[in-house]
Amino acid sequence: MLSTRVVLADDHRLILDALKKLLEPEFAVVGTFGDGRELLNSAPALNPDVIVLDIGMPTMNGLTAGQRLKQLMPSVKLIYLTMNRDQDMAAEAFRLGASGYLLKSSAGTELVCAIRTVVRGGTYITPSMTEDVIGSSINHFKNLKSSNHLTLRQKEVLQLLAEGRSMKEAA
Repeated sequence: MLSTRVVLADDHRLILDALKKLLEPEFAVVGTFGDGRELLNSAPALNPDVIVLDIGMPTMNGLTAGQRLKQLMPSVKLIYLTMNRDQDMAAEAFRLGASGYLLKSSAGTELVCAIRTVVRGGTYITPSMTEDVIGSSINHFKNLKSSNHLTLRQKEVLQLLAEGRSMKEAA
């Protein structure tokens, strides 16, 4: 699968070097960048299939760089690799075109799996984040359910209106 071209962007050189070593046996790492603006200016010429990028980078954050890169290269897959486990941040990343969202606390094999998944057209999110999102959604729906109870009289009025009665008749 060395034909999959990957670009890496993170403001920590040690992270970039480690990611490159991790990925090179299976993927062609065609570029590494230390900030968002450098990534935006140089990545299109490298024609990557996947860009693995951090959200917090100097000169231009990863979300802005990723959004602009998706405009320039609509078929590129973006995988955010970040310390930020905020569900709203993850949702924003996906809204702006992400195909994957991983935490830096994930195992290296998880990044490899994420790249494989997005190259095949899938979406990847760190399992611990998935659990958080599902738990949050369940709690949201539970709260909606508990706050939407109708009184007996409200149900009667609703039924009468549904039967075609006027408001005056229902009253």
